[in-house]
Amino acid sequence: MGSSINRALPRIILTASAVLFSACSVSPPAEPELPFALPETFQADLSASFERNERWWREFGDAELDQLVETALVRNPAIAQAVARARMAEARIRQGRADRLPQAGVGLSSARQRQNLGAMAGPLGELADDMTFISNNHNASLDVSWELDLWGRLSALDSAARAEFLASAEQLRGVRQSVAAQVAPLYYEIVHARAQVELSERTVESLAEMSRQIGNRVAAGIASPADGMLAEANLESARAGLEQRNEALARALRQMDVLLGYYPDGESRTADTLPDVPAAPSAGVPARLLERRPDVRAAELALLAAGYQLGAAERSFLPSISLNGSAGYASSEWDGLFDSSNFVWSIAGQVMQPVFQGGRLVAQVDIAEGQQAEALGGYVETALNALAEVESLLAVDTVLQRREDSLDASAGAAEEAVRVSFNRYQQGIDPFLNVLESQQRALDGRSAYLTARHARIENRIALHLALGGGFEQYPITTEHHPIQDTTARTAATP
Repeated sequence: MGSSINRALPRIILTASAVLFSACSVSPPAEPELPFALPETFQADLSASFERNERWWREFGDAELDQLVETALVRNPAIAQAVARARMAEARIRQGRADRLPQAGVGLSSARQRQNLGAMAGPLGELADDMTFISNNHNASLDVSWELDLWGRLSALDSAARAEFLASAEQLRGVRQSVAAQVAPLYYEIVHARAQVELSERTVESLAEMSRQIGNRVAAGIASPADGMLAEANLESARAGLEQRNEALARALRQMDVLLGYYPDGESRTADTLPDVPAAPSAGVPARLLERRPDVRAAELALLAAGYQLGAAERSFLPSISLNGSAGYASSEWDGLFDSSNFVWSIAGQVMQPVFQGGRLVAQVDIAEGQQAEALGGYVETALNALAEVESLLAVDTVLQRREDSLDASAGAAEEAVRVSFNRYQQGIDPFLNVLESQQRALDGRSAYLTARHARIENRIALHLALGGGFEQYPITTEHHPIQDTTARTAATP
């Protein structure tokens, strides 16, 4: 009898599994709708189509930038943290899948017990004290338990874990985009700082020569001693400005080292001049932007997970059904423990219907509803911010270009004014104050032009990030993330 039940039990369990898993499918929550209408195109759109660029930073044509970004995508600590979060989310999927399956365990136990039968004879203790009984109990068993997911509560939790994993994958893609968008502008900030240092060095050299010439004129009695002191003051002011720009360059270099995961020694190499700004990418359709932006997709998946969590909380009001089974051997002696005569088994089922929980289940549903409402608000806010970023960056692009052109023309005119005013000063036509003013305008004008060029490059990088460029080709998990590597910098490649 026992052997026949033992053979039939696995078949019964497999048949019940097929029926119940087909009946416990959970429908996904409804897709979120934005409380505003999306236009067909962006108001400031520059083109009608959009082509995804996996490595948009290569459009600047700078090999040093390419190497630094690729290195940061491997070594940056923020990416290592995002990879770890994705791994944990993937593990929670496996954990939820395991909760839906039967749980089995093998047990082996042995007990030896001594009982005093004299103490059990009666209150007067008529029996002798040596009336004792020693018993042995040895057990070997296979225990199986299974909570039937009849109402789909565990399926909802499993679906929520899957949505959370997909959200973590989008967050990982967003972190990779963010790292690339941090390295690229910092790279050009370093290039900008070096260009400002070079401008200051040329200015100091020019002012030093001018101070020497005016010093000779003062010594010859042609110029006033005040002119010599003003020239010297202007020179020292330019030297102070040079050191200030050197300080900014040193800070930016060490910040780059941190992004790359290296010791901050300030040894990163960059180009010496700012590049020409490449053609602006097209923005495409707003609806497609929301489909490719990793932060928007992650917010939508978080809302989906919250919907599944709410479904699981609502199903907690329904009865839970669990099956428990045990089969094994029990004997008072080790010898012959596994004889067929010592085989024992048991099968039990339990139905538990919540009746009074002190409001705990209601509170769980209220919490899940609040989390879903919060996730919906977060999705709408993220979508609005994404659309606003693209609209703003597209609108600002042409403004920055006109500003750069005007500052370039202004700087050129100011530099020519320096030459003319100094010649007129040497001829005794204009006072030296005109020379000083034209020198300051020339320095400020050329510095402002470099800053405007840098701002255009930063705006272009931000536009690439706002448009949600690729990274789909990068794996979600990786066997190794070389944060602690001590290899040479040129050896770190994806």
